[in-house]
Amino acid sequence: MGKSHNAHTILAIRFSAFGDVAMTIPVMKQVLEAHPELTIVFVTNRNWEALCEGIPRLIFYPADLKGVHKGVPGLYRLFTALRKAHPGISAVADLHHVLRSRILRSFYRMAGIPVAVIDKGRASKKQLTSKDNKVLRPLTTTVQRYRNVFRLLGYAPSDRVPQREQHLTGRRKIGIAPFATYREKTYPLAKMEAVIRRLLEYPDVDISLFGGGKQETAQLTALAGKYPRLEVVAGRYSLAEELAIISGLDLMVSMDSANMHLASLSGVPVVSIWGATHPYAGFMGFGQPEENAVQIDLYCRPCSVFGNKPCFRGDHACMEQLAPERVTERAAAVLGLR
Repeated sequence: MGKSHNAHTILAIRFSAFGDVAMTIPVMKQVLEAHPELTIVFVTNRNWEALCEGIPRLIFYPADLKGVHKGVPGLYRLFTALRKAHPGISAVADLHHVLRSRILRSFYRMAGIPVAVIDKGRASKKQLTSKDNKVLRPLTTTVQRYRNVFRLLGYAPSDRVPQREQHLTGRRKIGIAPFATYREKTYPLAKMEAVIRRLLEYPDVDISLFGGGKQETAQLTALAGKYPRLEVVAGRYSLAEELAIISGLDLMVSMDSANMHLASLSGVPVVSIWGATHPYAGFMGFGQPEENAVQIDLYCRPCSVFGNKPCFRGDHACMEQLAPERVTERAAAVLGLR
């Protein structure tokens, strides 16, 4: 699909999940950087506007899919509101390819607007996560899949990955995000506590704890009460404020979860911990080197793409057998701690 001369505004759709939405941001920045004549209107969850702040020509548009935009009538309301607010949209990039995004894009298609859709590579992901006859190989990354959608519309992104200069002098600020949506990709809290204890043996290290929700905040608050130089960020700041705090870190230690992607937005190095999931599925943080992914090799890994399937072995070996020393050694290496 070629780019027409009057194509200046693209609608990009990605409703959820938070980490996947965060992964779209650096790609859209690359597209806008390569095409200064272009504007992108990004429709996503109404609570995530902070992800788009400070990016020229990236316009946030809130979707309330549990409220006014619920169901087919709600999605039509969203379409008509978008058409009124941004009548110049001349192409649609569906970065989600789920029922709701298909319905929204179909309204545009019926109006004669060209549409490009992400290829999720479901067949190859099924082979990667299969219990039998597993094909363990790196797949096309999610970031590259997003890039391909814009390329189909005639807007190839730039290849530039912003590099943040690290001046590792004085105190080191480490963020630790010990939780994930599913148990199968969450490092046991007792083991993460061992990581924290070891990192705090370095006198020039300060640690901020990230998470979400009342239960996680309560667990982190209890943990912070046991050690010095621990600060709880979870539950105390807006998303915009959390992003600002993350941007000031020297390192984030995270699961395969949203905080890995939020840190990647600011070019913060991430030591990521992988259990049931695997970097080969394509969800590594933007610009993060694979050597910073801490994991163990097991015949059963990965058993799912998103970590949402119960451990069929029943012992969660991928996390239980992962020694805390592996995490602390990698973190110390990235920070140059001796």
